[in-house]
Amino acid sequence: MQTPRSDETAARQGWMGLLARADAETLNRLMPAPLAAHSLLRGPEIGAVMVQGRTGGTGDAFNIGEMTVTRCSLQLPGGEVGHAVVQGRSADHARRAALVDALMQTEAAAGLRLHVLDPLAHAEAARARRRAAKAAATQVEFFTLLRGEDA
Repeated sequence: MQTPRSDETAARQGWMGLLARADAETLNRLMPAPLAAHSLLRGPEIGAVMVQGRTGGTGDAFNIGEMTVTRCSLQLPGGEVGHAVVQGRSADHARRAALVDALMQTEAAAGLRLHVLDPLAHAEAARARRRAAKAAATQVEFFTLLRGEDA
């Protein structure tokens, strides 16, 4: 049985997921150097995770394969700790995502939401719309003509 998530936990999971799915170049552009002061607890490390799927989305879990990820953990001078796991081999993406996670736990959260997270969310929504439009363009509509003997 799962325990209910607090609003704070759900919000953090939301921005961490958004940062993990974000395009690394976009995040780099939204958070240019120099980055806020921080110390690395676990520097960016490249590794692999096992990806699982479910038959029909609800059936038994099965292993699909491995995926390359980069993780990073860091700490701000005030003690806030940020974590990130991102797809691929981008150490810079993992560091910036972990830094945003840590900064979102400070008074800088409102500014980060406005200048980093909201633009990332809009970019993600635009990608989803483009993907949906591309899929819709391949949709085939079938119809049946009325035949004479059916009349």
